[in-house]
Amino acid sequence: MTEHSPDSHSPTTGELQLDERSSLKRVAGLSTELTDVTEVEYRQLRLERVVLVGVWMQGSTNAQAESSLAELKALAETAGSEVLEGLFQRRDKPDPATYIGSGKAHELREVVVATGADTVICDGELTPAQLTALEKVVKVKVIDRTALILDIFAQHATSREGKAQVALAQMEYMLPRLRGWGESMSRQAGGRAGSNGGVGLRGPGETKIETDRRRIRERMAKLRREIREMKTSRNTKRTKRKQAAVSSVTIVGYTNAGKSSLINVMTGSGVLVQNALFATLDPTTRRMALDDGREIVVTDTVGFVRHLPTQLVEAFRSTLEEVADADLLLHIVDGSDPIPTDQISAVRNVIEQVIHDEKATAPPELLVVNKIDAADPTVLTQLRGLFPKAVFISAATGEGVPELLERVRESVSRHDVHVSVRVPYSRGDLVSRIHAEGDVSRERHGADGTEIIASVPSALASQLAEFAAPNLY
Repeated sequence: MTEHSPDSHSPTTGELQLDERSSLKRVAGLSTELTDVTEVEYRQLRLERVVLVGVWMQGSTNAQAESSLAELKALAETAGSEVLEGLFQRRDKPDPATYIGSGKAHELREVVVATGADTVICDGELTPAQLTALEKVVKVKVIDRTALILDIFAQHATSREGKAQVALAQMEYMLPRLRGWGESMSRQAGGRAGSNGGVGLRGPGETKIETDRRRIRERMAKLRREIREMKTSRNTKRTKRKQAAVSSVTIVGYTNAGKSSLINVMTGSGVLVQNALFATLDPTTRRMALDDGREIVVTDTVGFVRHLPTQLVEAFRSTLEEVADADLLLHIVDGSDPIPTDQISAVRNVIEQVIHDEKATAPPELLVVNKIDAADPTVLTQLRGLFPKAVFISAATGEGVPELLERVRESVSRHDVHVSVRVPYSRGDLVSRIHAEGDVSRERHGADGTEIIASVPSALASQLAEFAAPNLY
């Protein structure tokens, strides 16, 4: 029998997930997909050698356009592709026919031929007509930003709820974009054919594409029911946390801003950490104890991104509800990003949408600028001026984390109630809760019970009202 030393390292859940994710890699150049992409009925999203293209619209700066294309490059690489070239065109608005205009589309075809690319990724959500028209010109597969993000979500979803949410979002995106083998999708049975057409032509009177759409809608309805059932379980757990009067802190932020790294630092958990966009999708909830002994619950949420697809916001609604029920939002910002203010705006837009849909009150927000060890000092100086109340940390080195924990403790203590109670010795459970959930300033064991002066959450204070003893000490 092999003996393990006490110093041997047991892999965390995140490390095991990372190993599993790395065990399956996409290999370029091994595809057997048809050359004429217009003849493919259901095409797997295969990203190998790609060219990126974006539209630089009026009102955006050159830096914003380049930053958006750089983010698209990171998304493509996260999905498993090799980026060969990137270009964008300045226009007042995207061309309704081909997204970038007929002239630029022919230039794009020349770039595709010169680089040997087999996929074009557009930095925007294209209509079905735009996808078809652009593919006819460039003669390779065209993918838009939404399909790319959905593909990443499909690769990274691990829980049953996460997989169901991604599948629902993909079907909502795919439904209006169904295409197929020309007339085969227009074949229709039923009607006159049903009476004298013979074997194989009797049917409900639907075309092939109508049948496929109906099946997708039935599958979507089933997924929505499953997600509602899983939402009930999530709501039950959330209700139990509220009854226990444990303060809830929810971490939100842009994708790859360091949310999972921060929850690992704060709680000592082994959540998966990877330098990739949307590395973790499933929410993670962990308990932690603050310096004063008080316990709080920290929840990590799915990352946001500019122009987050509407389908994903809807599908992940039950997950994003953690935002509305939080006592404090830790808004994590990537300080090393060239334009971090755009990240802040993108995240706040999604939060405002969720809060509005839930008809809830926005919880207090604490802005946390992460990755200061890799950030440009000039950008950090600007952020300190724009957000004087923000906390600047590095989850990698631990710099600034003690200050962050102190700010969290102050924030969750603001709504506490000051109590002076004499708790009978028979109610030791209440004494334990006071220590776990509150901030004890004085404690003494008297003849009739434990005398405590403390600040506790309002829910616990109401349970302690019958033991009030205002003249202690």
